[in-house]
Amino acid sequence: MGGLSSIPAQDGFSGFIARALASRSFVIGFVITALIALMALLSFFWTPYDVTRLVVADRMLPPSATHLFGTDQFGRDVLSMIMVGSRNSIAVALVAVGIGMGFGVPLGCLAAARGGWLDEIVMRFNDLVFAFPALLSAVMITAVFGPGAVNAIIAIGIFNIPVFARVARAGALAIWPREFILAARAAGKGKTRITVEHILPNIATMLLVQGTIQFALGILAEAGLSYVGLGAQPPMPSWGRMLFDAQTRMMVMPSLALFPGLAIIITVLGLNLLGDGVSDALDPKLRRRQ
Repeated sequence: MGGLSSIPAQDGFSGFIARALASRSFVIGFVITALIALMALLSFFWTPYDVTRLVVADRMLPPSATHLFGTDQFGRDVLSMIMVGSRNSIAVALVAVGIGMGFGVPLGCLAAARGGWLDEIVMRFNDLVFAFPALLSAVMITAVFGPGAVNAIIAIGIFNIPVFARVARAGALAIWPREFILAARAAGKGKTRITVEHILPNIATMLLVQGTIQFALGILAEAGLSYVGLGAQPPMPSWGRMLFDAQTRMMVMPSLALFPGLAIIITVLGLNLLGDGVSDALDPKLRRRQ
């Protein structure tokens, strides 16, 4: 039926692909994101050097043919650490977005469907969670359970819940008054069935776009938590931890901060461009001039 369906029925998946490939944002974002993902996948099987091996004799080497990105203060290969660190950043952000979407979307849809006091409770819960950003949540969780990647995932995931709840609620509220929803209710369908069969497919576009945005923010949040020592712990490399270790050696060897910083910037840029491209391709009315 009518609505904001994620892929228009008249041209289906092939039409989406055609519009996506016509979008520079989508193509560039997809290429960048795919390369980062491939680098993370490759690191499970191969890296130029072992990131857990300390070679004091090779410490603080500048970029060269032997070590393309140089070595750190312990003689570890920086390129290898960035490769391994990418999978940590991607895993934390991906699971955190999954937590936010898995809890936030049902809460938002429930609030929109039921309304009244239930809607008010869900929204006030969202306001309460928003009062505790991911960093503050991580500090509280760390105080109880200690630092680590799992606690970073929990902190970022909890912060994502109200984000997706608000998006889902706003999208659902815009669709509930539509004629095809009234027809479904007249046919005897309950609110739960209507939500699953009609509301969710029609808000999938905005949820997908919001997911790419939160994924990029999750990468930044993980780097920030690792920078202050609340994320992945040594010897597991992390882009944020690499920036922290490099800050006292900026004047001696700026490349120690340059390469992990570029990795974060490029990854976030790629995800943002991908999100813009997906938004343009899924909803032609929002397409900008290419």
